[in-house]
Amino acid sequence: MHSFTQYTPTRIVFGKETEKQTGQLAKQCGASRVFVVYGGGSVVRSGLLDRVTASLEEAGLTYKALGGVKPNPRLSFARQAVEMSKEFGSDFVLAVGGGSVIDTAKAVAHGTANPDTDIWDFWSRKKTVEKSMPVGVVLTLAAAGSETSDSAVLTNEETQIKRGLSTDFNRPAFAVMNPELTYTLPKYQVGCGIVDIMMHTLDRYFTPTENNELTDEIAEGLLRTVIRNGAAAIKDSHDYNAMSEIMWAGSLSHNGLTGLGAEKDFAVHQLGHELSAKFDIAHGASLSAVWGAWAQYVYQEKPQRFVQYAERVWGIEEKDCSKAAEEAIKKTVAYFASLDMPTCFSEAEEIGIKTEEELKKMADGCSYGGTRSIGSFKVCDKDDIFEIYKLANK
Repeated sequence: MHSFTQYTPTRIVFGKETEKQTGQLAKQCGASRVFVVYGGGSVVRSGLLDRVTASLEEAGLTYKALGGVKPNPRLSFARQAVEMSKEFGSDFVLAVGGGSVIDTAKAVAHGTANPDTDIWDFWSRKKTVEKSMPVGVVLTLAAAGSETSDSAVLTNEETQIKRGLSTDFNRPAFAVMNPELTYTLPKYQVGCGIVDIMMHTLDRYFTPTENNELTDEIAEGLLRTVIRNGAAAIKDSHDYNAMSEIMWAGSLSHNGLTGLGAEKDFAVHQLGHELSAKFDIAHGASLSAVWGAWAQYVYQEKPQRFVQYAERVWGIEEKDCSKAAEEAIKKTVAYFASLDMPTCFSEAEEIGIKTEEELKKMADGCSYGGTRSIGSFKVCDKDDIFEIYKLANK
């Protein structure tokens, strides 16, 4: 186990009707003027937005709401929201939605607190976030784990570049988590969320670090829980027990707990980000479309790690390391398929790649023009990334 610092300051308020506590929670954080960010019309149609704003009014807080966040959150929208937030004089940002809404809210908080800085300067590493505003979350989608994480992503539509930003200033002050708020989700979004939760854990689990027993046990238990309850949730999105387990797993999968003391990999996320930026494919679908190809390409680097995954997560008993690893990869890919998630490029209608030249351009983009490598389980350069994309392009 490596040295680590664990910092998870987000207050979790979990259970039915907890959204009614939003106003008091924001007030306890010192809020007086709340900028509310949300996505599409579902939070309006369901009455959730009205319940949340009513709780803000009951707490004596002034608010301004802006809807329209899209999946793979756009830089242009975030910039617009920053300007509105500054004009309103916000001192608190509230996200009502899933990961894209939360990430946009984080961008609004950074931009409002740093009025002379363009927010893309933070995501492009030109500047470092040194101050921000508190963010609260009313979660409607179990997936990204952004409600407890130190990360946020934005997509620059002009350059077709998707970037992540990690900083403790991204940690929300509180997260209201009512599993019933996920009942209106389409099956596709539920599937995307399950994949995302698994991948936040798998991208930490497949690590070169050894002798990390407790963290491994936590990750393996979370994966088994998500796999079991994900199958139930796909059949019935109104299964409260299944949705509550998945929602809690989503938060734990990305708050750092499942990778403590280990070197992170996150190659699959980087591979998927390139797909999302170029084709606007849903984040979870971008991950399921490349994971099998990545795993097949890298498992020989440390097959015993895949054997442990096979035994402890999938219950596979096979003495031959290569056979066990390959069986675990097949089981994982088959599970993604059972969620109706794409497991290669041809199964994702958004992805239209016809030539190897297009794959090379994607590899060039993912590697920042060949200036960076990705991953730690197997460090992958531009050529490796191209080979993985080729394997996925079937």
